[in-house]
Amino acid sequence: MIIRKAKISDVEDIHKLITHYASEGLMLPRARSTLYECIREFSVVEIDSKLIACGSLHIVWADLAEIRALAVAPKYTQLGYGRALVNTFLQEAAALELPRVFALTYQPGFFIKCGFRLIDKEDLPQKVWKECVNCPQFPNCEESAVIIDLD
Repeated sequence: MIIRKAKISDVEDIHKLITHYASEGLMLPRARSTLYECIREFSVVEIDSKLIACGSLHIVWADLAEIRALAVAPKYTQLGYGRALVNTFLQEAAALELPRVFALTYQPGFFIKCGFRLIDKEDLPQKVWKECVNCPQFPNCEESAVIIDLD
């Protein structure tokens, strides 16, 4: 297993993985243009030169980052690759001196196993008013908010 920063050449594989889960209603879709714009935030997991998982760490504010677009190919779920990416993002956030990391997710149980706790979405005003208001799911979003304190 190799965890590395994503490259432009990974965008199609990342898009395919996210689109698979978005079509099942398990995560929000991402436009290719957004993936290209945010590629520097993404990390991927490779096995035998094949991209099998992805996710991103997005800085929201001076004290807050978000794990986004976390997805593991169906054949590779439940094998620790998602957790490995989460740990990578938490280490990256700590190195950037960010004290808190959150996620909005349809899979809160996974993040709770990684040490996160449930919170109200209203506790994340920077996220809600910056991005959520532009989401087609707003204000009827069914995602759960989870957060972890790093300090």
